[in-house]
Amino acid sequence: MKKNKVSRLILLSYAVAALGLIAVALCYPHLPAEIPMHWGIDGTVRYDARWTIWGIAALGPVFAVLMPLMPRLDPKKKNYDKFQGSYDLFCLLLQVFLLFILGVILTESLRPGTINVQIVVNLLVGVLFVFLGNMMPKFRFNYFCGLRTPWALANETVWVRTQRAGGRMMFVLGILIILSAFLPGWAAMAVIIGGVVLMVAGGYYLSWRYFQDEVRGKGEE
Repeated sequence: MKKNKVSRLILLSYAVAALGLIAVALCYPHLPAEIPMHWGIDGTVRYDARWTIWGIAALGPVFAVLMPLMPRLDPKKKNYDKFQGSYDLFCLLLQVFLLFILGVILTESLRPGTINVQIVVNLLVGVLFVFLGNMMPKFRFNYFCGLRTPWALANETVWVRTQRAGGRMMFVLGILIILSAFLPGWAAMAVIIGGVVLMVAGGYYLSWRYFQDEVRGKGEE
């Protein structure tokens, strides 16, 4: 039952990746010679040649192939059996995120001004962080996903506590990013950058503290 469910998630991620390529193939003849590829916090837009859209579209298939293979290379690959469903769901969420980003570029290329790019992208990033924050506590000891601090990788108990703390911080940051979508561009960027820095720094500090607790606990024994 579990294997069938995991298999469906991975197959669905392949389908989403293929959908991005199909969308680009259908829209490509109608794209202008230059398309918007980067939006600055001051509202300026950078344009690139339309063929560069294929590079964005190729990210989906590349990740769709690599992500399921990564656990096989992990020295802790047996632990993936404990959270395979969550890992496969993460693979699918990444594909959906990339597809939405591709959709933003195609929409603004064909019908400029249709959407507010800052709001949409911030909402996408925020929702992704919220989902990842909920998933992180389920990640078991591994070398590819989760908050991989030196102390978490040195002790499985520290790993579990670190992922729980990191997940809570990522969830809160996701909510803040969603709310910041409606702020001026510079303020929204400050929330994202500042929040990520604080989340990583806080995660490392807590992981170090959890490790010290483990060392002291063993010393008292």
